[in-house]
Amino acid sequence: MYFVDPSREVLAETLLAAGPDSPTLCKGWLTRHLAAHLYLRERKAAVGLGLLIKRLSKASDQATADLAARLTTPEDYNKLVKSFRAGPAAFSPLKIKALDESANLIEYFVHTEDVRRAVDRWAPRALDEEYSDALWDELVKRAAILYRGVDLGIVLVRPSGPRHVAKRAPVSVAIVGEPGELLMHAHGRTRHALVTFEGQPDAVALLQSAEVGL
Repeated sequence: MYFVDPSREVLAETLLAAGPDSPTLCKGWLTRHLAAHLYLRERKAAVGLGLLIKRLSKASDQATADLAARLTTPEDYNKLVKSFRAGPAAFSPLKIKALDESANLIEYFVHTEDVRRAVDRWAPRALDEEYSDALWDELVKRAAILYRGVDLGIVLVRPSGPRHVAKRAPVSVAIVGEPGELLMHAHGRTRHALVTFEGQPDAVALLQSAEVGL
């Protein structure tokens, strides 16, 4: 089943409900910055490349900041979010469903939660089982990259049983949680992920102090 389109809808609705000046879990970004980022990464190739190529990241960040600064009214913000919700441009590579899913399934989930969990009171969403499975499959593909900076073995474990060895080392920690929660942890939202840890206390402490994510 294809989950990117409904995920885009949920993210757009979350941004619209929050308004342009709400906090997010993205350091230094309000919702206006997040909306600008989402729009530009699909509409401006240089911005998209800046997310992948470090030497281009400064220009990407500046483009995001400039667009966010131009969203001076709620109407400007709402118009941009609605443009994002409409999908990529007609000739965008993201019109290819396989590429769209690889690029956006996790992106949209994490950024939806970046808005939802940036407030004092929040609760995890009840996710469709097939959607959770799709998130898990995508996490497994990139877990080694996301935990590459951790000097430990990492095993990701779903409460229902499936597990994935993301990284091997003499000392390992198991991170236990539903796929969405594991995704949040793996993308550096460690204080906002509902996960538990299994391992030696000093190893768990090392993981909790490590830099996780891209």
